[in-house]
Amino acid sequence: ESNGSSSMASVCGASLALMDAGVPIKAPVSGIAMGLVMEGDKVAILSDIMGLEDHLGDMDFKVAGTRDGITALQLDIKVKGLTREILGQALAQAHEGRMHILDVMTKAIAAPRAELSDYAPRILGIMIPPDKIGMLIGPGGKTIRALQEEYNVKIDVDEDNSGRIAVASVGLEGVAGAQACVERIQAMTAAPEIGKIYQGKVVKIMNFGAFVEYMPGNEGLVHISELDRKRVEKVEDVVKEGESITVKLIGIDADTGKVKLSRKQALS
Repeated sequence: ESNGSSSMASVCGASLALMDAGVPIKAPVSGIAMGLVMEGDKVAILSDIMGLEDHLGDMDFKVAGTRDGITALQLDIKVKGLTREILGQALAQAHEGRMHILDVMTKAIAAPRAELSDYAPRILGIMIPPDKIGMLIGPGGKTIRALQEEYNVKIDVDEDNSGRIAVASVGLEGVAGAQACVERIQAMTAAPEIGKIYQGKVVKIMNFGAFVEYMPGNEGLVHISELDRKRVEKVEDVVKEGESITVKLIGIDADTGKVKLSRKQALS
């Protein structure tokens, strides 16, 4: 049904819904569709046109805005053009109609509610290095899907390759999950820092040392000589696979990017 313009009704309804949900919009917005009938020198400007008036009339002029001004316009005409006087009269008439609609809307809700609705989505935004986007998504989207399922959130990656990430959750109980997901993403995509102490997990033991996942998806080697202050004969004498250990990042190979870790230097 297009009577009164469904799009302008959507403007009013969306404004009311946002305020009811507690979204802090600056001001409510109303919209109205104006029509026009021209016959010779006779001109009639119509407010809040019905479907028949839209179909048979000469203009569909949609005007939306707040009490302070117009935020959007859309004009379709079936005549060759409009005079400045006709357009000015249509805008003045639209202003009168919009103010009346805003008065009615204000009676329902005058300002955004102080608290967000329990059903309103919460969105946390973060930036990650653009070259880490592939790591976040994972092969075939495996990693990002796993994160969404684990934390019960929706993750959106901006398509402009800027590294902007949005993590959305619903309800108060979802905020903690979204925050935990953000922290996980930040840990996954953080750049390794030489000299920084990490809490890692031993993922593989070799005779020359142990590979440790010091950040999600990032591994480095603790050489056998960097396992302990005293001489180590066997790696298994100091660490076991799956064990959590504290390590210090002591170097990154400039050519290969391989990370060197030290348990010895991380010991207090």
